[in-house]
Amino acid sequence: MIEIKNIYKKFGKLEVLSDVNLSCKEGECIALIGPNGCGKTTLIKSILGMVLPDKGSIEFNGKTVLKEYLYRENIGYMPQIGRYPDNMTIGQIIEMIKKIRNSTNELDEDLLKAFELERMFDKKMRTLSGGTTQKVSAVLAFLFNPEVLILDEPTAGLDPLASEILKEKIIKEKEKGKLIFITSHLLSELDDLITEIIFMQDGKVYFHKKVAQLKSETKEEKISKAIAQILKKNKDEQNH
Repeated sequence: MIEIKNIYKKFGKLEVLSDVNLSCKEGECIALIGPNGCGKTTLIKSILGMVLPDKGSIEFNGKTVLKEYLYRENIGYMPQIGRYPDNMTIGQIIEMIKKIRNSTNELDEDLLKAFELERMFDKKMRTLSGGTTQKVSAVLAFLFNPEVLILDEPTAGLDPLASEILKEKIIKEKEKGKLIFITSHLLSELDDLITEIIFMQDGKVYFHKKVAQLKSETKEEKISKAIAQILKKNKDEQNH
């Protein structure tokens, strides 16, 4: 589905991605985690074609994405903070994106209905709370039934009910065979969602493991505890 080979990226003298190699398959829900500044955002932007790596290649379904743009129609992206024109209403934003995409595929309006956003179609974007803006971003990410979903801190700012609706939707799409990336600081949120974990540090992939393997290696049931144990062990080894 997505193959990342020997990706390097520098901004000035700062090496943000250093020899990143990843292979991600359909039907997986992958948590992309790591400390701030570890390269997660740059990696996501590279997959989306918003950042061009200095070296290496990214393939989507066996084809390079370099200088391509049509593959992006198969990706739904939910940014951590969506930026929308202040004076447009929710309804206008959704209609505008539909026109721009001009997709012939059947639209996926599950979240639109579940979040009951149609009742708020005439509200201007500048008047919305952070949580409602997040709902708009989520609706747009899923709307065109993409093969790949990239969700950046998707539950941040959502109330518990909306968060649960979104999680159920993510599980449903994963079961349809989609590839889903989630970045999150709230690991407890992800326990029942994710199948694999990519942990990044200093621009490198520190590990990429299946959740089941991670749990059996550490004898921990909770993902956050399993990761903490691996990091602590590594730190101890470095200090000796």
